[in-house]
Amino acid sequence: MTRYLGGEIILRCLNGGWPSRAAFFVLGGILLHEAALDGLILDGNEPNHTTLEARLAALIAPKLDYMGYELVRVAVLGRERPTVQVMADRADGSQISVEDCEQISHDVGALLDVEDPMPGTWTLEVSSAGIDRPLTRVKDWNRFAGHQARAELLIPLDGRKRFSGIVLGADHVSARMRLEDGTEVSLPLSDIRRAKLVLTDALIEATAMPPRTN
Repeated sequence: MTRYLGGEIILRCLNGGWPSRAAFFVLGGILLHEAALDGLILDGNEPNHTTLEARLAALIAPKLDYMGYELVRVAVLGRERPTVQVMADRADGSQISVEDCEQISHDVGALLDVEDPMPGTWTLEVSSAGIDRPLTRVKDWNRFAGHQARAELLIPLDGRKRFSGIVLGADHVSARMRLEDGTEVSLPLSDIRRAKLVLTDALIEATAMPPRTN
């Protein structure tokens, strides 16, 4: 049963590295606005998605690594006809291009068709991580130390779930932040529901780089 070849593919890459100029590339007549997509991502973080997303990540990450990319996140969005969102970076640190998204969608789509990890029909979406990106890995917390971020926990820490402040880095147990009141907090990585950088001029300047040339 082939689902990928049916044309239900969405490619979303940043245009020139600027978050306000996101480019949408659509096959199959489906277009998701970024704001609507962000809302769906929040819905996708329910417990019944966790095992499936982990299985998908275990399948996809080695493939991307072989291709010269890094997996940032896999999210399964929706129920009736779910969207598998694959967010990736280039391993060499250069900007991900439309051609990169096309190659990832082709190879990952073919892989998922062969492995068949999901019942029924689904849509594959490939995107870059963007500048105000999610913090999903220890290396993300360390790479963006000194920049502003927001985080939400599954389990309250000292009576609160939401935190906002400066990223201080992470190890394999916890991520550290300096909060707006100057206090520092260690957030257990296993309890982080979501975390994301805050778009600032400093972040844009730090992540800006010239387009990759062949």
